[in-house]
Amino acid sequence: MRRRILLSILAVVLLTTLVLGLPLMYTAWLWVEDITRSDLQTRLSRMASEVVNQEGDDGIVEGQLDTNSVRLLIPSGGRLTIVYPTPLDSATRVVLGAKDVDNPIVESLSMGVSGSLRIEVPADEMRSLQRQAVGAVALVVLASMAAGTAVAVVTARRLADPLRDVAARAARLAQGDFRPDPRRHGIAELDRVSDVLDSATVEIAGRLQRERALVGDVSHQLRSRLTAIRLRLDELSAHPDPDVVDEAEEAMAQVDRLTMAIDELVRAARTDGAMPTEPVSIVAELTPVIQEWERPFADAGRAVRVNGDHNLRASVTGSRLREAVAVLVDNALQHGAGTCTVSVRLTRAGGVGENREPTICIEVADEGEGVSDELAPHIFDRGFSGAGSTGVGLALARALVEADGGRLELQRRKPALFAVFLATARQSGAAGAAPEPR
Repeated sequence: MRRRILLSILAVVLLTTLVLGLPLMYTAWLWVEDITRSDLQTRLSRMASEVVNQEGDDGIVEGQLDTNSVRLLIPSGGRLTIVYPTPLDSATRVVLGAKDVDNPIVESLSMGVSGSLRIEVPADEMRSLQRQAVGAVALVVLASMAAGTAVAVVTARRLADPLRDVAARAARLAQGDFRPDPRRHGIAELDRVSDVLDSATVEIAGRLQRERALVGDVSHQLRSRLTAIRLRLDELSAHPDPDVVDEAEEAMAQVDRLTMAIDELVRAARTDGAMPTEPVSIVAELTPVIQEWERPFADAGRAVRVNGDHNLRASVTGSRLREAVAVLVDNALQHGAGTCTVSVRLTRAGGVGENREPTICIEVADEGEGVSDELAPHIFDRGFSGAGSTGVGLALARALVEADGGRLELQRRKPALFAVFLATARQSGAAGAAPEPR
């Protein structure tokens, strides 16, 4: 930014210098020439007075013209030609000064009908003065450019440095650093932004603290209720009917998995999502999720299955991935039809010819009517639903995927196909290397 500001100010200074400096130099050049010619005209006027004083009443010079006083007015290296009337000749010519003048400046003055003065002086002295004048103007122009450059540097620093500080502060705020910054920069607008950031920092810190406290309270209540449910289920596990025992044990397993998921999500929320992740097998992680949904799909006369390479691994949080895929599978159960297929494969994101890293793609598809064109642009908006639901599920699934650095997209509308893209885990050695995408 400092560079852009500096270049902008320098461009204005340079343009102003050219617009004003060049005409000023040309004016100085003409001004010296005008002074020189004015001086010659003054000399000619004085010479004409000397000659006229020697004329008689009839306007004729009697005898020889006295040129002693006139010679003193001729510049060094100059030449004067006097034409005056005499009794013998009406246009007697007298030449005084140098015999030849190279590259002369010529000025003339008429003295009546028969008399005139013509003076020639070398132009070298005038050209030298003109160059000196132009050089003086150029020095002034360069000095103004230097001053403008100094002002530009100071202004660019004064504007860019505070902006960088505000941007860095906003970045720290995004990273969870809510400490207030008392520094101000003396620029009303930027100081106003700093004041707003201070207020926002206090407000965001308070909200996060309240939300974390709420998350802790809710998780405590959920665990308490789940513990109570598990105790009741544990009593049912002693029932004499084997079918009831099986159902009770399956329900206890669901309660245990739900409790573990709640613990992991709460821990992730308290650590701002910065949970350490280990490479996990995607298919192995999703298989229990699909098994949990087999009975609801069977009750609806449908099927759900998962397929893919068990060697595909990604550094993700298992609970987040399971919950996100569970949301997608539940969405397929509620709004889709036919078989729900969860496929795990390796692909390359980007266009043809682009050198991209391989990416793990988890596709959740069904055979229903799909997503309408009106609903598709808003399907991941929180609180938006086209079927009367809460509109939280898909937004939550996308947030969980993005928390691990992945992305969730609606790849196909009809029939619906959702795709989760995750970066492959980096393993040392050939055994851990990701296979090439097919």
